[in-house]
Amino acid sequence: MEPLVGVLLGLILVVASSTQNNCTCATNKWAVCAQDGPENCTCTLVGSNHKVDCSTLTSKCLLMKTETMPLKEKRFQARAHWLLDTDGIYNPDCEDSGTFKPKQCNQADTCWCVNTAGIRRTEKGDKSLSCDKLVRTSWICIELRHKKRSSAFDVPDVAAALNHLFESRYKLHPRYITEIKYDPPLIQIHLNQHQKSRCDVDIADVAYYFEKDVRDDSIFHSNSTLTISVNGDALDIEKLRIYYVDEKPPEFSMRQLVTGISAVVTTVILTAGVGITVLLILRCLRTRNYEKFEITEMDEIRAPSLE
Repeated sequence: MEPLVGVLLGLILVVASSTQNNCTCATNKWAVCAQDGPENCTCTLVGSNHKVDCSTLTSKCLLMKTETMPLKEKRFQARAHWLLDTDGIYNPDCEDSGTFKPKQCNQADTCWCVNTAGIRRTEKGDKSLSCDKLVRTSWICIELRHKKRSSAFDVPDVAAALNHLFESRYKLHPRYITEIKYDPPLIQIHLNQHQKSRCDVDIADVAYYFEKDVRDDSIFHSNSTLTISVNGDALDIEKLRIYYVDEKPPEFSMRQLVTGISAVVTTVILTAGVGITVLLILRCLRTRNYEKFEITEMDEIRAPSLE
């Protein structure tokens, strides 16, 4: 009887251990999870008490905040108009809902306004800078370039593969995937989302997850390399660029625009000046040669005959 009890206890421990090990967050490798019931697994972000819904994507703001944490701490926890993102990763201020706060500041008290994708949309200023409302990024254009192939993919096959990827892996409703263009080797994916319900993922979060996947730095717990299959053939991406379009135009000062225009005007003036100078030099040389030829001819006419 005692051996049987021992076997049963061993099985219970194995099952309990297995259940504990399965308590992970599939959509966020930086989440810390704990079993607090037979069928309940609670996950929080590393370094905070912010709970994570592992059935969907974690917001970009919270992910960026986690990424700016010291590498040592992350490694320990890891076991459990058109705007380009030119500022890269920074430590953002997030609302309780996980969205970006309209105004972001660094430790040097330099502040700027951002959109829902966390991209800077104004010039940088001091703490007096006013950012009244978070401007929504309603359109995202993802540009891809795949590696050279002996033959191009069929357009419908590319569209079907990418639609399936964004729907199944990133939980994006197909109504937000408005267009997929393919002009070998270039691919454009247009995501439009003027409004979203609470159950929908944000296109900014989708674009961030996708970018991480393409750059082989997946946020998913499996951390597996992204593979896209088009009718049985691998779609190997070699270049990626993401553009963000807000519901309101960015508010960069005219100084930056004037600087750009001044540079163009200066280039045009210099080019025109060089061209005019070259023409004048050529004209002078041509006139000089003509005058020299005329003088020589007149000398020959005036010279006395030797006969």
